Amino acid sequence: MEGVFCPMPNGAFYCIAQLPIDDSDVFCQWLLEKFAYQNETVMLAPATGFYSKPELGKHQVRIAYVLNQDALKRAMKCLDEALKVYPGRTLEHVEAKAMN
Repeated sequence: MEGVFCPMPNGAFYCIAQLPIDDSDVFCQWLLEKFAYQNETVMLAPATGFYSKPELGKHQVRIAYVLNQDALKRAMKCLDEALKVYPGRTLEHVEAKAMN
């Protein structure tokens, strides 16, 4: 997905992904309340709750993944489509971090 960075998890059933979004709290709420792709959406946790300083997770989400690969593929397709139309989509901060 364009603008997404997600390191390979080591033995966990979740990962923290950096997304091209303005605010993970707003994005996660938007997914649940205002977005659907093929009559489905995806539920993510804003990463702000996993840091002692909320600004550290402002552009990150926690994704728990399941063993059902078909469900995971559908969820990732849904996330990809959501990122294409999310009103607070940004690529500047992701590209800037990649350059540093």
